[in-house]
Amino acid sequence: MKTNLSQYDNSWYNPGGSSIKRISWYFINVIFLKNHLNPLSRFKVKLLRLFGAKIGKGVVIKPGINIKYPWLLEIGDYSWIGEDVWIDNLAPVTIGHNCCISQGAMLLCGNHNYKLPTFDLIVKPINIADGAWVGAKSTVCPGVNVGENTLLSVGSIATKDLEPNKIYQGIPAVIKGERI
Repeated sequence: MKTNLSQYDNSWYNPGGSSIKRISWYFINVIFLKNHLNPLSRFKVKLLRLFGAKIGKGVVIKPGINIKYPWLLEIGDYSWIGEDVWIDNLAPVTIGHNCCISQGAMLLCGNHNYKLPTFDLIVKPINIADGAWVGAKSTVCPGVNVGENTLLSVGSIATKDLEPNKIYQGIPAVIKGERI
């Protein structure tokens, strides 16, 4: 079987929001969120809320982040989003209270079905429970639930649900210990 991208069709996918809203967000995201020259976390929070994100109090958003669709994003109180985080939320992403998403981490809600020649789009939500820490340069794949108080360590890839109160490491991530 060979991939045939001329047959690719994701016309079924609708992230919500009008085309004007999506285009407007694209430019706002590039100018104010992805731009490392804007260190103003509160301003970024206001922009995200303006575009439909549900963001709690005390949230810190560092420079250089990329968020695909803010209207599919929810962040709980006192959570931190580090530099160069990419939230590719083709489906809803929920980040709980007191979470840390460290520098360069990726939350990826989309993938493609490699078993089909048409390379069909697959989208699944991500849930990061309260107190979880997604380490620098780590990746959370589509459909993964990160358990409460769980640590996904630096450079690891979560391909399946992570149990609460555990430390995960590796590619794919496996349990390395307890997080007390």
